[in-house]
Amino acid sequence: MNLKKFHLDIPGTAYFDPELDHLSEYYNCFPEKRAYFIATDKAGAVIGGVGIAEFDGLPNCAEVQKLYLTDKAKGKGFGKALMQAVETYAKEIGYRRLYLETHTNLESAIILYKKRGYHQVDKPKETPHSTMNRFFLKELSF
Repeated sequence: MNLKKFHLDIPGTAYFDPELDHLSEYYNCFPEKRAYFIATDKAGAVIGGVGIAEFDGLPNCAEVQKLYLTDKAKGKGFGKALMQAVETYAKEIGYRRLYLETHTNLESAIILYKKRGYHQVDKPKETPHSTMNRFFLKELSF
């Protein structure tokens, strides 16, 4: 999702995460715990992405991070495909559940998450994204 478009390019969101300046380094430094997936168009241009990294707030849990799609990619199944990729990978590396956080303004993302089996939970005690106000969890089936 484009945080700027939804006026969420503010502190307390992923927009200000320090790892954005070196995203590939952040995800590549612990390949047994982290990964970032991209979607490309037919010409090879990146049109979306999503990451996964360890989440210390719950045992055997990873966090789905930084799901972004270009406007041209929205509504064409790329979000679903990226979420499927991250969920499959999470199971392969041993995670039992996935956590994510979002904002009420990101309605399309919330619809996607609910369709994929995520259910809303209370805000965890530790989260750097103080602006986010919707929190979801999915138990992975094996």
